[in-house]
Amino acid sequence: MEKYQPTGTGESPLAAISDWVNTKCPRCGGPAKRETNTMPQWAGSCWYFIAYLLKKDKKYFWDKEKIKYWLPVDLYVGGAEHAVLHLLYARFWTKILYDAGWIKFREPFLKLRNQGLILAPDGQKMSKSRGNVINPDSLIEKYGADAFRLYEMFMGPFDEPIAWDIKGIVGTKRFLDKVWNLFGKEKSLIPAKEDKDIEKLIHKTIKKVTEDIENFRFNTAVSALMILVNELQNKNYGIWHLKTLLLLLAPFAPHISEELWQKHFVKTSNFRLQNSILRQPWPKYDLKLIKEEMITLVIQVNGKVRDKIEVEADISEEKAKELALSREKNKKWIGGKEIKKVVFVPGKLINIVV
Repeated sequence: MEKYQPTGTGESPLAAISDWVNTKCPRCGGPAKRETNTMPQWAGSCWYFIAYLLKKDKKYFWDKEKIKYWLPVDLYVGGAEHAVLHLLYARFWTKILYDAGWIKFREPFLKLRNQGLILAPDGQKMSKSRGNVINPDSLIEKYGADAFRLYEMFMGPFDEPIAWDIKGIVGTKRFLDKVWNLFGKEKSLIPAKEDKDIEKLIHKTIKKVTEDIENFRFNTAVSALMILVNELQNKNYGIWHLKTLLLLLAPFAPHISEELWQKHFVKTSNFRLQNSILRQPWPKYDLKLIKEEMITLVIQVNGKVRDKIEVEADISEEKAKELALSREKNKKWIGGKEIKKVVFVPGKLINIVV
């Protein structure tokens, strides 16, 4: 076919080839027409994840090495409404190509995550007919792209439907203003004095944001960054603290992060591209600094909670048992009874079985 655009009649492009459509019946020899409605348009576009690897100079070349290297897809993120059409046909093509020996994998996507819908402020699905659509252009113009991105990730769990609230984007804009203002203070340009509390919070935030990004908990990652910024406002912080803050913030608010990075941490303009914040290594946390010095140890007798006590985080089983037995509150439950078993969960609880 020279042309395979839609016919405009609702029929497939095949219907336009009259000498192919009009044929003879293989049984009776009489006039017949071939079936042209063979597949919906969804089917034709659902092998794109393979096509990306094959196109070169407006033509497609089957490159087994590229396919072997890049596929199957590690993670697919999309709406649940695609399950019946797109995902069905993506698997359809994958099964066919596998059976034909063209590819070595049976499933197109190793992991699937469905994002929740962003609903209108009235809690309904956004639609032009309802007149409740939020235009992002005007919001970006007023609050900035970073504030908009940040709010979308902060507004709720990734896979749950959440109603849009204009107050939320106002809040993320204020948060970014706080970040900007941290760099305007003179003390941000000198090494910080030792502050154990802020040092621990920095390392806890690195751990929290790292794990939350990996598990699609973007809302709690942003929340952790907000807590850190609020603490930095009232603490003696320095260059390393601000560098770490920007590295953690960059995936969520890349524009302001890059601007502050270039302004304060990149000295030579000739190397700005190479020294972009997006090319920096991800910060690592120190396990020793994220451990709590004190914990609440739950004391159980025969599986029932009888007491709670603040103890050192690394308390031993022997010491925990000694404390549990010495507490007046527990003596009436244990008395002079024989201890049959002690179950100790470090950092959490001790259970005395009598």
